[in-house]
Amino acid sequence: MSYSLDLSGRVALITGASSGLGAQFARTLASAGAAVVLASRRVEMLKSLRADIEAEGGDAHVVSLDVTSQKSIDTAVAFAEKEVGPIDILVNNSGVSNTQRLVDVNEEDFDFIFNTNVRGAFFVAQAVGARMLARAKDLEPGTFVGGRIINIASMAAMRVLPQIGVYCMSKSAVVQMTKAMALEWGKHGINVNAICPGYIDTEINSHHWQTEQGQKLVNMMPRKRLGHPKDLDALLVMLASPQSDFINGAVIAADDGFGI
Repeated sequence: MSYSLDLSGRVALITGASSGLGAQFARTLASAGAAVVLASRRVEMLKSLRADIEAEGGDAHVVSLDVTSQKSIDTAVAFAEKEVGPIDILVNNSGVSNTQRLVDVNEEDFDFIFNTNVRGAFFVAQAVGARMLARAKDLEPGTFVGGRIINIASMAAMRVLPQIGVYCMSKSAVVQMTKAMALEWGKHGINVNAICPGYIDTEINSHHWQTEQGQKLVNMMPRKRLGHPKDLDALLVMLASPQSDFINGAVIAADDGFGI
């Protein structure tokens, strides 16, 4: 007996798709059958990812997106719907961080993180959510299957870590945002959930894990190992699928037990 999750016919928008987890999320959803819209400021990297996905038989499209700009959000979402079709799945992944003590944080540092991680994430979800609500409006209760919003938070939302305090605060806000959206939109068939990844080894941060500080972090982990982007694949596809209909407002840690 086998079990599969098929996203054929679905359209997925992935923000922050140019590298790291976002790129992996795009590949994974495309492999599951979804048409993926790759969104980021780094368009040339998106084009390279699109070529990779298409070479494997997937359906990928590219759109420029700066989540700190409301105009850019509106333009990108409108483009995605015109180019591919109504968005069924949003992977709200764009995020930034920096490393500093709280006493050294200035307004620019704070705004840099919150404008992307909180404000940007909220208005992207709002833009997509509003369109999902409009689609669900005239349908019979329980029949709308196009509403899946997956916010990428962090285990740092639940376990404060030194020198990334503002980042921790921002991801905690994403968790509360997820619950608020799930509460308001769930009755319309829109499921909003959050994934809280732990430390994941990507091309962006791989150099850090070879440093003394990086090794200290690895040794703090229960099984003294890093995650890999593919470790989130099954969870992502499940939350994006119709089979996740009874999962709404969930905040799911994928951190190998680091937050325990």
